[in-house]
Amino acid sequence: MIPDLTSLSVHENPWLRTIRPFGAAALSGIAKSDNSLIAIDSTQGYLLQIDLLTDNTTILNPDHVADFLDATGLALQGDKLWFTQGNSVYCCTLADPTPQHFVSLPYSANGVAVWESTIYVSCQKTGKILIFNLETAKEITRLYAPGVGIENLTIKGEELWVTDTVEQTVYCLDRATGEIKFSVLTPFECPTGLAFYTNPTTGEDILYVSYAGEEPYIRDNPNANPNYELAFRDRTFIHPLYFHYDAEEKYALSNGYLIEMSYVEELSPLDEVELTDLEWRIALPTETHRQKIRKIEFVGIPFTEEIQDGQRVAVFKFDVLKPGERHLFGWKALLEVWSIKYHITPRDVEKVPELPPEFKNRYLADDDDLAMDTEIIRNAAIEAIGNETNLLRKIYKIRNYVYDKLSYGIKPHIDSPDVALERGVGSCGEYLGVLLALARLNGIACRTVGRYKCPPHPELLGVPLSPDFNHVWMEFYLPGFGWLPMESNPDDVFEGGPYPSRFFMGLAWYHAEIGKSITFESLRSKGEPVNKQNISIGDLAINHVRFRILKELIPVDN
Repeated sequence: MIPDLTSLSVHENPWLRTIRPFGAAALSGIAKSDNSLIAIDSTQGYLLQIDLLTDNTTILNPDHVADFLDATGLALQGDKLWFTQGNSVYCCTLADPTPQHFVSLPYSANGVAVWESTIYVSCQKTGKILIFNLETAKEITRLYAPGVGIENLTIKGEELWVTDTVEQTVYCLDRATGEIKFSVLTPFECPTGLAFYTNPTTGEDILYVSYAGEEPYIRDNPNANPNYELAFRDRTFIHPLYFHYDAEEKYALSNGYLIEMSYVEELSPLDEVELTDLEWRIALPTETHRQKIRKIEFVGIPFTEEIQDGQRVAVFKFDVLKPGERHLFGWKALLEVWSIKYHITPRDVEKVPELPPEFKNRYLADDDDLAMDTEIIRNAAIEAIGNETNLLRKIYKIRNYVYDKLSYGIKPHIDSPDVALERGVGSCGEYLGVLLALARLNGIACRTVGRYKCPPHPELLGVPLSPDFNHVWMEFYLPGFGWLPMESNPDDVFEGGPYPSRFFMGLAWYHAEIGKSITFESLRSKGEPVNKQNISIGDLAINHVRFRILKELIPVDN
């Protein structure tokens, strides 16, 4: 008998857990069965039946494994199973898994879904979702595919749902027109399949998403010296995707996490200095649509709090900072963080209000060494947008232009945008500088946002995690809508494009928003800013950044 699970939390409810099938290497498609999920493992050719409560796994095609190698899509209608392999679509029955050819495409077929007498097939090469008549195998029509990666499909009523491996996104489309209703970011990279399953306890639909990839790990090799070595292994699993779409505000939230973030400075100067009447200011996390603050407390030394340009700042005060003195001080915050994706189209911004005058003065100015008066930057600002007049298309074209011109590389210091653009290589901060300069020269208000990303390992609950680097991205302002996020460089994943749009008007759950358009950390002595050329924070202290993922959260009204 199934127990009453309605009052259980996400981790206590067995229907809302990560499913790790036995023996699976790379799941590339899943489909709903009566009391389980059917999945296909493209690496091993296994057609698997998976118990959602126990992970019990059965191979349904023990004599036909070779027939299912490299299969990348899966759909189940009655007792008939549909899948894609190479450039063809096949069907079979669960009782007899001998593949029967249905149709072939000029290019590789990726995902498949079935609705009554129609077959939907995704094809990355054409950028389309092709629709066939089930009886005649003739193409009826085709829809635009929403992303740039390999896509898999499922259907729920009048909606066509699409996963995209590169976009790290699930799209909800109108099944008839292909129009995107909304999209949500997945909590893990490389989603490869999706299926709705009805919770037998509550009657609610759970959207399960499969993932496949590799993960690094430290291998203990007794034949090597030293015996520890870096290796990679297959990683595949199924996890529920929770989401909430706010149609009025035009954004969707998906899988969130309760995290504890600490930012602590350890006073350890390279050269002993003495500062009097010192204020050490550190920005605090920000409240947004996707980030909520439950609690903030001090670490080491209490602080007072001030509001600077609408942002919360912790102020640590020292009457005298003497040579040889040592302190630990900072803050610890308990945060709810979600993935967010806005769904605003160019049509929505054809007629937007004028930019407020105070925004023009502040967010269109060269106020951070943006080199906006240099010839290379001014020419780039013109070249980036061409003849485009729509504000949303402008910023999208600017992003793609910068991705065309820059490649990612880490440097010990940040150069100005003209230097970075001429060099063709930049860090996240240098990408950001070029984006800010080109956008502002084109009349698009924008600002810097950061500051850290939690290591994206939600399976490591309660384990202290430290980011390798700090990070910055940007927000641009759409009059009538507000500030929208855009990543600096993570979507620049292909040389020459096409570039994914996962973080264009979107952020993953692991972004920690701290201080918008203000300096993250600064010093004041006797009421005046401390000259960075003489004394830098990096010369005075060592920072310690720590995250702990405490539990997974579910948006309301899933």
